[in-house]
Amino acid sequence: MEKKKLKRFTISRKIWAIILLTLLTAYCIVQIPVFEKIVYPYPHREIIEKYAGQYGVDPLIVVAVIREESKFLPQSESHKGAKGLMQLMPSTAQSIAESLGDKNYSDNDLLIPEKNIQYGTWYLASLQKVFANNTTLVIAAYNGGRGHVQEWINTGLIDPDNIRQQDIPFKETQDYVGRVLKSYHKYITLYRN
Repeated sequence: MEKKKLKRFTISRKIWAIILLTLLTAYCIVQIPVFEKIVYPYPHREIIEKYAGQYGVDPLIVVAVIREESKFLPQSESHKGAKGLMQLMPSTAQSIAESLGDKNYSDNDLLIPEKNIQYGTWYLASLQKVFANNTTLVIAAYNGGRGHVQEWINTGLIDPDNIRQQDIPFKETQDYVGRVLKSYHKYITLYRN
């Protein structure tokens, strides 16, 4: 009986050692830039850089938003009705189309990567103008809405000159800002020359 317990204990220790070694190896591999680029890919790079250049937005913030919004799945649709790579609401996209003079816009266009990236990048640029290029506020407004962020500033809930992620009143937006900023910094490390 005692030998069986000892044998089980030894096998259990070996299994845990193998699991720990596997996790450690996986962690080390993920830290290698080639493998990190698998986790943080940059699809649609030409399109992103085209519209980022046209509208004056850092392309790496665009790709970070896309990564967190849709995981690069162009047919993505949220339970609230946001569509495409950058998860734009049809009403927001309609307003953008009017601003851009796009008379042929339809909601199905949001599932076309180039159109979605164009509109999403334009929207980020418009938020940059409103929030003086404050990346944290721009990302918060992209997720939580421009009006909410303006309200938080106007009521003193957040200080635009000293914004901290934990000061954002909406937990969902707070978490979203953290995810996008983490991706953004990773993209800077991997893709900024």
